[in-house]
Amino acid sequence: MSELTLLLIRLAFLAVLWFFVIAAVGVIRTDLFGSRTAATGARKAVKPAKPVAKPKSKKGEPRQLIVTGGPLQGTTINLTETPITIGRANDATLVVSDDYASSRHARLFPQDGQWIVEDLGSTNGTYLDRSKVTRPTPVPLGVPIRVGKTVIELRK
Repeated sequence: MSELTLLLIRLAFLAVLWFFVIAAVGVIRTDLFGSRTAATGARKAVKPAKPVAKPKSKKGEPRQLIVTGGPLQGTTINLTETPITIGRANDATLVVSDDYASSRHARLFPQDGQWIVEDLGSTNGTYLDRSKVTRPTPVPLGVPIRVGKTVIELRK
């Protein structure tokens, strides 16, 4: 094998190695800080909506999300028509500093008069009571939702 061929093989190997290093750093950065590319720019361009009167809650519908376990125990979020994201990312509605939670771990959103929990592809999973959430699932009142070490419930 000529020296030129050997040199080209070494350079190609070095280029592939650097590609993997850069890709790994990008994945770690996204996991730690979240993606702040197009979403941030789009958010700045949108004008804030006019305040809308909050509809009165029907009997039996949850009005609050309460953290019942974990470091944020006692935290309360009033429920509106806005989806709630849970994770380590700074732009999540409920930011949890937990090694077992992903940046964008789970989402709670209203649909047809009930609240639905959805796992967003987290590593350790989201649990409704003791069952792992594999698809969007309705959340009954008072049933615990576990995201890492954080436990939350929907209450009136």
